[in-house]
Amino acid sequence: MEPLNITKIFRALSNEQRLKLFKMIYDCQAEQCSNNNSDCAEGVDKAFTKACNHLSVARSTISYHMKELENAGLISIIRNGQSFKCEINMDAVKAIQQFLG
Repeated sequence: MEPLNITKIFRALSNEQRLKLFKMIYDCQAEQCSNNNSDCAEGVDKAFTKACNHLSVARSTISYHMKELENAGLISIIRNGQSFKCEINMDAVKAIQQFLG
């Protein structure tokens, strides 16, 4: 992955739907980690379906937003056939925290 670009990160998060999507994925991953779930490192399973249900937007819109978050380095998407797992890039979260420091 290329070095994190704080401008790309904030540009991606400037869209309200993407910000909500990122927060939802982050919260799900944090919940898995806090419950000592052994799958924590694998990320959030079925994030796409959950996002569609929570944000009430079209599947194509969620797909677009997830790709934008991935392009900004905020998440990693691991595809396996038609399903995928989504994982927060904690280096990006740390970069945001350092910037806001």
